[in-house]
Amino acid sequence: MSDYSKLGDKVIEGKTKIVYDLLDHPGQVLVESKDRITAGDGAKAHDLAGKAKISTSTAVTIFEYLSEAGIRTHFIRQCGERSFVAKKCYMIPIEWVTRRVATGSFLKRNPGVKEGYRFSPPKLETFFKDDANHDPQWSFEQCLAYEKSFGGVLIGRSELEIMEKMTVVVFEILERAWASLDCSLIDMKVEFGVVEGTGEIVLADIIDSDSWRLWPSGDKRLMKDKQVYRNLQEVTAEALDTVKRNFEWVAEKVQLIKTKPKGRVVVLMGSDTDTPHAEKIRSVLQSLGIPCELRVTSAHKQTDQTLKILASYEGEGIPTVFIAVAGRSNGLGPVLSGNTVWPVINCPPLTPDWGAEDVWSSLRMPSGLGCSTVIQPDGAALAAANILALNDHVVWGKLRARQVNTWVSLVQADQKIRDDH
Repeated sequence: MSDYSKLGDKVIEGKTKIVYDLLDHPGQVLVESKDRITAGDGAKAHDLAGKAKISTSTAVTIFEYLSEAGIRTHFIRQCGERSFVAKKCYMIPIEWVTRRVATGSFLKRNPGVKEGYRFSPPKLETFFKDDANHDPQWSFEQCLAYEKSFGGVLIGRSELEIMEKMTVVVFEILERAWASLDCSLIDMKVEFGVVEGTGEIVLADIIDSDSWRLWPSGDKRLMKDKQVYRNLQEVTAEALDTVKRNFEWVAEKVQLIKTKPKGRVVVLMGSDTDTPHAEKIRSVLQSLGIPCELRVTSAHKQTDQTLKILASYEGEGIPTVFIAVAGRSNGLGPVLSGNTVWPVINCPPLTPDWGAEDVWSSLRMPSGLGCSTVIQPDGAALAAANILALNDHVVWGKLRARQVNTWVSLVQADQKIRDDH
């Protein structure tokens, strides 16, 4: 096991955490939380025994969930109850705040907006990290005019747009995760850093109960976040204990967020010769963590067996999308669709010789059937995943992260080709 006990120099110390270099792990740091709670740029601050452990537990669970979804973060692994190991980053001094509901400081800065106004899409704001000036709000243009480099990366338009996109996606992924526990994520702040040596921009810092507003059942009166501490007129031991219990509630609740998809995809093939085509479907689904089973059954030659297989999956009660892989005359998709209310997708393995003719048996269905057709295996897999994502925050998060990673790669490719020419 790697030794993370040999601490190097202190990289930085903030109000609620300390970051150390790790001597035996170049390019990695130890992020250690403090038993300290603050508000108002440190104007209000108190010791809170046990907060470091609670914050670390929450942050680790959140980072693990986001990393599993496909979001690029600095997180590597937990190390003890109060700390975790992360990639060493040059932190960009901008706080990115995403808001779903108008409340708090937004109302003070925007008089006339009623509390509870819902932002769709989410509202994005940026604040420059400067305690002396109370973290002033910056526009996109002010961020662009900043023109500073971190880790050899100049923070320009492309970099800001990447952080904008990632911020909203991170919020949306966690919003759906909390919604699965009947909790409303109202707003949230995150920060980014440039990874030492690679120049990659990643989600960094720490995400815990200091980072968001969280209202169980969407009820502000039940808030479990740091706003409870901010609202205290008199800070007593009893009041601090209430704040701590709220943070503990969050740390325990976040452990209940499911990290595995609850649904599955079943690919039924008319013949085992269709296996290579079906494997392409399964490969994409596996990359999204979605269970996928392959079966062989012919709706033409063994209709009774096809219906038995269908009934066995329906009887298990697991949300399922069926993909029918059948060439020549596709009877498999229509038979499945005519005997189940669960989604059925045709993905015929078309061949150069008769493909133009065969495809019509998948495209032109008998009346009363809702069976769709997707020609490409990866497209069929993603269509099935999209269906499951309607009621599964895990799949939704993986798909959203996949989309944003594609978006980022295109922005970076565009930036590179402009730089090269």
